[in-house]
Parts: sequence; structure tokens; C-alpha cells
Amino acid sequence: RQGNRQYRARKWTAAEVQYRKAIARNANNPQAVYNLGCALMMQQKDSLAMQQFAKSADLQTTNKIRRAKSFHNMGVIMQNHQEFAKAIECYKMALRNNPQDNETRYNLALCKHQLKNQKNQQNQNKNKSGNDKNNKDKNKQSKKNKDQNQNKDQNKDQDKQNNNQNKDKAVLVYISFNRC
Repeated sequence: RQGNRQYRARKWTAAEVQYRKAIARNANNPQAVYNLGCALMMQQKDSLAMQQFAKSADLQTTNKIRRAKSFHNMGVIMQNHQEFAKAIECYKMALRNNPQDNETRYNLALCKHQLKNQKNQQNQNKNKSGNDKNNKDKNKQSKKNKDQNQNKDQNKDQDKQNNNQNKDKAVLVYISFNRC
């Protein structure tokens, strides 16, 4: 009860302490485990909260509404981490336990839509990266061709210089022969 008062006062860490004390007295208290998960979730300690919600769902064998709430909260955490496929499974489990939960049904539909958008974005990024790779390959090839053309031009220039020098040498050699 003290944990619930702290939770309502938005003192998440104090509520966490109280819930842990309650769990220390009775480790099989599913409501205390669930409440601890909620307090951890509000502190954005998602991995710890997930553990508590999973434990709560396992302990909640008789109360399907509370079990559904555990799965719903697990779905919310997964959705916040953009793990939409896992979130969808959690929401489905919540609806199996409480088919009248419209909020879970809404989150399930939203999550399916987000998963579809995520897959479309990944496909677009894949196509874009493929195009970028092709463009990079084309750019590399054109740069390589440009470099080869420059090398050919340099070689031509060097050949011309060498020919001119050889002509000069030939002329010099020719002249030197004429002097003899």
C-alpha cells in the first residue's frame, strides 16, 4: 500500500523500494511484482520492467485481466524500442486474456502499421544503398578511366618529349658524325 501511495505521488524510486520490500515478504505476490514492473517502467528501466512483467504474467494464473495488463505493458516496452514483431506477439497474448481491451487492440493495429512502414523503409534503404553502391562503382570506374586517360596523356607527352630529345640527340649525333 505504501508503494501504491508513492506511485500515485509519482515517486517512482520510492515506490520501487516499497514494492521490493513487499516482494521480499512474499515473492509469489503477482500484484507486487506487476506494480514493481510499472514503477521500473516509469523510470525507463525497461529490461528490468520486462522481467517483472513476465514474472507477473507467469504468477497470474487465475486473474486473466491482470495477466493481460502484464502482456500489454510488455508490448508497450517492445513498441517503444521499435521491436514491433515482439510487441505484436505481446499484444496478441494480452487480447487472448482480455478480448475486450480496446487500448490493446488499438496498440496492436498501430504496431502492425509501424512494422509495415519499417519494412518498407528497410526495403527503400536497401534499394538506395544498392543504387549508391552502383553509383560508387560507376564513379570508381569513371575515375579509373579518367586516371588511365591522364596516364595515357602523360605517356604521350613523355613520348613526345623523348622523341624530341631523341631527335635532338639524333641531330647531335648526326652533327657529330658530320664533323668527323
